[in-house]
Amino acid sequence: MILPDYIGPCAFGVKMGVILPGCDLLVMILNVLKKAEHDGLLSDGDTICITESIVARAQNNFVTIAEVSEEIRKKLSLSPEQKIGVLFPITSRNRFAMVLEGIAKAVPKGEVLIQFSYPADEVGNQLIPPDVAEELANKKGDYITPEDFGQSYVHPITGVDYIQLYADIVAKAGARPKIFLSNNPLSILKHDPQAVIVADVHSREKTRSRIAPYLDNCITLQEIFSDNNREVWSEWGLLGSNMSSGSKIKLAPREADSFALNLQRRVLAEMGKKIEVIVYGDGAYKDPSSGIYELADPLPAFGVTPGVNNLRKGVKYKYLVDIYHEEGKSEQEILEILEKEVGKDRKPDSIETEGTTPRRMQDVLASLADLVSGSADAGTPLVIVKGIC
Repeated sequence: MILPDYIGPCAFGVKMGVILPGCDLLVMILNVLKKAEHDGLLSDGDTICITESIVARAQNNFVTIAEVSEEIRKKLSLSPEQKIGVLFPITSRNRFAMVLEGIAKAVPKGEVLIQFSYPADEVGNQLIPPDVAEELANKKGDYITPEDFGQSYVHPITGVDYIQLYADIVAKAGARPKIFLSNNPLSILKHDPQAVIVADVHSREKTRSRIAPYLDNCITLQEIFSDNNREVWSEWGLLGSNMSSGSKIKLAPREADSFALNLQRRVLAEMGKKIEVIVYGDGAYKDPSSGIYELADPLPAFGVTPGVNNLRKGVKYKYLVDIYHEEGKSEQEILEILEKEVGKDRKPDSIETEGTTPRRMQDVLASLADLVSGSADAGTPLVIVKGIC
């Protein structure tokens, strides 16, 4: 199957079957791409997008809750009866509930302080309604406790009361939960924790910089399981991790850039095709209905080949069409001019690029691939993108 020349940029989800820990994922992908080449679906300039989950699964990149607890105790020199703070966690059963259990089990006779941002976490998951948050902030200032609510609130999409859920997780582990809401990172220090884990994703270093002058024993999630001397590790630590079966947590893939480069080289050597490769995670988009920013991973692409590590630029196509039509040029003349204009390198502030915000190519492609494959997993962990690079 060869696409006709009137088809522009497009993306195909590709089925790969079941990916199990320890499998030779590179060979599996090459076999699928050879089928695509045979059917005319693989060309020079295509981008092969592979979801991070199958790369991490093939690497057997899993840790247990017990291992999380042990790692935290060692890194923060904690004893079972001490007090640990968890600062700005996202509210997610998939992303953080099991991590929190590991944190709580590190201090099974102590206390876990959980400071939420409000009215939502950093990716837009609502903790309390905005109007309630504003009213309480006016009355109480920037420190609100669940007792101040007068009632419980559930997430508008999932229906989960995350304050109660997180309190129950801590209590079940044997520790005492202390939960409050404040957008000031320093609020957690009022409770004199022996250690703090900065749990936000995208603003983690800024948050830690606020705490560090007052408490040395402070780390981010990225520092837990990031030691490459371990058998199981990721340079992202617990960032980008997901719940797995039983008591296991899947880490983000390690050395995803190397995986992408190896696949690119093999495709060129075995099929003669010059392609780009992305190992993608969450798409970088915000849902207009729920207000949730989808990107719970530290970035949309964990690994990329050099050809997509740049900005995607373009011209205001319809603007130029209007200009040249106004000048009296024919349809054929306009088409010929546009073919030349598209390839020109322009400054970002030029009028021809007005409305075409430069974005990182890897972010655009990763977000597209995530939409095609779907968060619920359509069984297509590999996406072939054509006509964008």
